[in-house]
Amino acid sequence: MKKELLPLGSIVRLKNGTKRIMICGRLQQRESDQKIFDYCACYYPEGILNSEELFLFQHSDIDSICHTGYRDDEELRLQKYIQKRCEELHI
Repeated sequence: MKKELLPLGSIVRLKNGTKRIMICGRLQQRESDQKIFDYCACYYPEGILNSEELFLFQHSDIDSICHTGYRDDEELRLQKYIQKRCEELHI
């Protein structure tokens, strides 16, 4: 399975969401049950106000992409690494 994730800084609106959020992390694991999520995000434009306002979600939860974050050679290399690790971990 090929897993292509949006770059950091991407702004999205989730299904049934009322506010835009900005992706600030990828492949995040929830401590309580060890579940892995595609993304971690904070409110946009406010940013991280406190750790209680971070959102974990899957790519399939995205309703619309408002802005795609910066992509360069380093990001593309990281995408390849993410794809390889996801295949190894079967996620």
